[in-house]
Amino acid sequence: MHELLPVLSTPRHAGGRSALTCRYRCGDACFQEVPNTSANAYAGDIIAGALSRRSMMRAAAVVTVAAAAGATAVGPGAGRAEAAAAARPTSSRHGRTDGARGLRFTPVAPNEHDTVTVPAGHAQSVVIRWGEPILRGAPDFDPERQSARAQSGQFGYNNDFLSLLPLRGEHGRQVMVANHEYTTETLMFRDYDPENPTREQVEIAWAAHGLSVVVVEERRRSGALAPVPRHRLNRRITATTPFRITGPAAGAPLLRTGADPSGTRALGTFNNCAGGTTPWGTTLHGEENINIYFANGSRPTDQRYGIAPGATERKWERFDQRFDVAREPNEAHRFGWVVELDPFDPDSVPRKRTALGRFKHEGAQPRLTDDGRPVVYMGDDERFEYFYKFVSSQRMMRGTSRAAREHNLTLLDEGTLYVAKLTGDSPGEIDGSGRHPADGEFDGAGEWIPLATGEVSHVPGMTAEEVYVFTRLAADRAGATKMDRPEDVEPSPRTGRVYVALTNNTERGKPGKPGADEANPRVLNKHGQILELAEERDDPARERFAWRLFLVAGDPADPATYFAGFPKERVSPISCPDNVAFDPHGNMWISTDGNKLGSNDGLFGVATRGERRGELKQFLTVPVGAETCGPVIQDRRVLVAVQHPGELDGASVENPASTWPDGPGRIVRPAVVAVWRTDGRDIGV
Repeated sequence: MHELLPVLSTPRHAGGRSALTCRYRCGDACFQEVPNTSANAYAGDIIAGALSRRSMMRAAAVVTVAAAAGATAVGPGAGRAEAAAAARPTSSRHGRTDGARGLRFTPVAPNEHDTVTVPAGHAQSVVIRWGEPILRGAPDFDPERQSARAQSGQFGYNNDFLSLLPLRGEHGRQVMVANHEYTTETLMFRDYDPENPTREQVEIAWAAHGLSVVVVEERRRSGALAPVPRHRLNRRITATTPFRITGPAAGAPLLRTGADPSGTRALGTFNNCAGGTTPWGTTLHGEENINIYFANGSRPTDQRYGIAPGATERKWERFDQRFDVAREPNEAHRFGWVVELDPFDPDSVPRKRTALGRFKHEGAQPRLTDDGRPVVYMGDDERFEYFYKFVSSQRMMRGTSRAAREHNLTLLDEGTLYVAKLTGDSPGEIDGSGRHPADGEFDGAGEWIPLATGEVSHVPGMTAEEVYVFTRLAADRAGATKMDRPEDVEPSPRTGRVYVALTNNTERGKPGKPGADEANPRVLNKHGQILELAEERDDPARERFAWRLFLVAGDPADPATYFAGFPKERVSPISCPDNVAFDPHGNMWISTDGNKLGSNDGLFGVATRGERRGELKQFLTVPVGAETCGPVIQDRRVLVAVQHPGELDGASVENPASTWPDGPGRIVRPAVVAVWRTDGRDIGV
């Protein structure tokens, strides 16, 4: 039996992650110099624009939901961080916990348990684990006899974004698409030597990256889901799968390599973080920390994207020269895009959409204008980076005909790419403490600055090709607002408001770094915030918007925190918001990454409308060392991807820090989990 490492026995990085996570996921980005050294102005330096808080309220009407007043609860066993937020539960005459519709459950207390903890009256089960076979001929997982061939037919590692799509004609079945962001070799291979990985270990890692498509079916008399092995739609996309490069930069000289002189065909995808589901039935996947896979960076553009000089952590460049920038300088330019996959066509070639720009994509979630044009929102997950949107010039075709499907697969190749610039309406009042200005809210105006439309650049001194390939530099020149790690950016299907998860930024306010501004109001920001944008609902393609901070995260006892005006003694503590999703009632659900309050990461629901707007309740926590990812919120089921469980400093196969999900003596495995009510009713009602 393995002996567990002491939980939280080593200090974590500034954002709350372990050093092991930072090492394998982002190449110790916390300890590297901030790549954005541009001198463009930030929101605190700019006089407030024409839009105000009043115009924001006009731009997106608040839908009032009648609800009985009552306190939420944080359960027993809470530690120091949650004690200040604990309150007695209030139940209705029917015995259910009170709250906004969709959030009527007893909150889970913050904890450090090595399991998935769910509210009373709920059950859970693992849907699928790393290594489970999904393709015909793939063997059962054997941690002591792994191979690249086996892994290429098995569910990949470190599951992140999830999408569930209905499967017509097969009752009780859905198509699940999962991202596999990165690999943690020291938790995958016994006796792993990071200085001398073997070719087999490297090829297993190539196969464990990418995407999985797997059909899942409901279990009778429960909310559990189980994979359907060998289904005709099941598929693995890996670091060596052929891709098409499409859009205005396809074929450009900056994308041509020795292996692909056309600049239109790439091999593989990796570090896929969050994503999106399109109205036309495809899925989008953001390539994020691609810099950590490329060695020997030396150019200014390499530095701007975080490609460091010297060897990489995984040493892939020893086994394929395309990962060596000194030998194949353009290969890195073929990563950092949004990938589009058709999960209903297992023979289709996935595509990299250059019109959406190249940066560290956290995700990409589209919505339609009233005239049917897709608008895609995206965040660049790094300190002092920007958030973007793309507005297609084409309208979506309705229906399922072949012509409609072929047309819709071109929607993300033509349009305009924008970056956001924000101004506050309380200049001179932001002191970095998180104290609210005199008008009571952090709010102001915003502008979408066009960067490129098709083959036309809107950035002086840069060609359109350069704008798409070096989008960060284009945004620098355009004067975009430097933000606190923009991660997921999602529009609400109910209100049209757009929510930007800003995870944290402990560099803000340090010597030589930008100080606080109204959209990023705290220096040394370790807990993050969520920004709310109001665009015209009938035309999100407009170039003006209003904004305000919806949530300023942290311990509710901290005066700097804010929960949309809801009483802070009646909310759960939250730190480091990462991904967001919406339930059928219009509530926003938030997953966290790197909780800096001393407890495990979790999933939270928060009301965005009505009298309970800002009421935030913790729905679950994930095991020790894990991150909560990929939330999918259905009427009767919640899915989360439990990524990197047991990923604490000093952990290894021989010395694990977690026994999840299979117990002592079994290797720790990332997995997807489903949660449902034991009485069979809808979640939170």
